[in-house]
Amino acid sequence: MSHAVSIPHTLTIAGSDPSGGAGLQGDLKTLSALGTYATNVITAVIAQNTCGVREVHPVAAESIRVQLDHLLDDVRIDAVKIGMVASREVAETLREALEARRPRWIVLDPVMVAKSGDILVDEAGISAVRDVLVPLADVITPNLPEAAVLLGVEPPTSADAMEAMLPALKQLSAPYVLLKGGHLDGDSCPDLLASPGGDRWLPAPRIDTQNLHGTGCALSSAIAAKLAHLPQDADEAQVIDAIGDAKRWLHQALDASRRLSVGQGRGPVHHFHAWW
Repeated sequence: MSHAVSIPHTLTIAGSDPSGGAGLQGDLKTLSALGTYATNVITAVIAQNTCGVREVHPVAAESIRVQLDHLLDDVRIDAVKIGMVASREVAETLREALEARRPRWIVLDPVMVAKSGDILVDEAGISAVRDVLVPLADVITPNLPEAAVLLGVEPPTSADAMEAMLPALKQLSAPYVLLKGGHLDGDSCPDLLASPGGDRWLPAPRIDTQNLHGTGCALSSAIAAKLAHLPQDADEAQVIDAIGDAKRWLHQALDASRRLSVGQGRGPVHHFHAWW
């Protein structure tokens, strides 16, 4: 029996979020909202809500390997998003499995710093992300504190400082680097995109909302979904357009989040704003 190949298949590798705004659950919503068939591999069971994280229970590397191998034995994956990875063993497990059966696109959201500013992983975890996973990825999406941790420097506090940081991030070997400027002060949220052909700003006005839970997860998953829709022979201009489309989708999801009233802390974006 032949099967028409039309709807892309995507994968999120991440920890859980019972409140549904971030992590695995938020990724699945984003990937589905943007027209892909979403699959998942869980890396940690996390007790969290819109107010914060209570407990984190990492999944053993061997269990992650079995999940991933069993999925890839059966389902074609066009694009994968990788979220928080706290140990070198898990990072190397992911690299080995994904290099053996590499999806067309790999997007890495290097989650290492909490919104409070606390570092979530130790130095071994930071080096695992930098040395193992970043070279594996096609696109990385660090915010300013995460970029600073990757490079061992202070976070930039201006657009000029973001531009000055970009060459060192490009040296980490990911072809596309989206340096997110949401932590800057001001009325705009400028992101700086590095691609093989040059660098460009992706500007956007800042939306007045506290519904910021899971924004990084949503953007990286949206990029994975948009890339999954591209043809196999997509050129650089199409990749850049896909990343820009993902950012515009997130902007709309943030704007529409005022229609939601979820939890008592930072609420989620509205992943399904196009429907309800």
